[in-house]
Amino acid sequence: MSAVHTAGPVTGPAVGSQGLTKRFRSGQVAVDGINLDVPSGSVYGFLGPNGSGKTTTIRMLLGLIRPTAGSAQLLGHTMPDGAGSALPKVGALVEGPAFHPYLSGVDNLRRLDAADRNADPRTAKARINHALDRVGMLAAAKKRYRNYSLGMRQRLAIAAALLQPRDLLILDEPTNGLDPQGTREVRGLIGELASHGSTVMLSTHLLAEVEQVCTHVGVMHVGKLVAQGPLPELQAAAAPRVRLETGEPTQATATLERLGLTQIEHSPGVVTAVLGGAEPEKVVASLVHDGVPVRGFTVAAPGLEDLFVSLTGEGFDVSG
Repeated sequence: MSAVHTAGPVTGPAVGSQGLTKRFRSGQVAVDGINLDVPSGSVYGFLGPNGSGKTTTIRMLLGLIRPTAGSAQLLGHTMPDGAGSALPKVGALVEGPAFHPYLSGVDNLRRLDAADRNADPRTAKARINHALDRVGMLAAAKKRYRNYSLGMRQRLAIAAALLQPRDLLILDEPTNGLDPQGTREVRGLIGELASHGSTVMLSTHLLAEVEQVCTHVGVMHVGKLVAQGPLPELQAAAAPRVRLETGEPTQATATLERLGLTQIEHSPGVVTAVLGGAEPEKVVASLVHDGVPVRGFTVAAPGLEDLFVSLTGEGFDVSG
């Protein structure tokens, strides 16, 4: 197995952009003036529903398409002019690489590695086996790619990004198609890479994925970056919700509305609402005073779903 790589120091953010914009010929603005700040050594969750502009942003960052306006930097190098200096230190998974269906997994990696001018052919076998081992694909390495399941193809794509030591990994939906065990393994791998000093930019539409592995998050919505920062800080900024268990949800709703609580939702036996500036003790007292039977009352810490709803006014699929 090859030696553990510790990423070299990077001055400033690992990924940055200023006013990065992409407008297509149709007039559609896919990415609208975003200012990314991905700290070196972080696991940055680039979060948003499908179609929010995440993949277009990543393609601009990697120099695959040119922005309409603005600029971007990877590892301190302005893109796309600095691609020759930056990209050898970057591993990327974007919409899956173009593997040859008639070749085995290991032969596909050999071709990719041989095409890399920065790869040492003397260490190719060891590095390829190490990459396959890290994603749990050694046993299937000699099977033809066309016979791989979607999850196996995703694992091979991640292995391709790990053929060389990387200071930055940009992964677009890396757990797409994986079963629960495979998903846990990939999330563990992301944590391992970060612990060795690599920066990971993880594009995903799965809230749970961000909550489990990310230190920072950027929230995309219809092409705009509506929030970014350390995950605990963003979660703390979201308003907490109350959960009331009662046999009189209609009467409880009226009391909560009078007290100024918002986004009230009720189902049989349960009412939830955004607490806002109200004090929990006074809410309970008012409910009791109004004759609302209170079987249970809790204040839930806000999660990423609450944050997204508070930023955009809508939610999206949290499970994929």
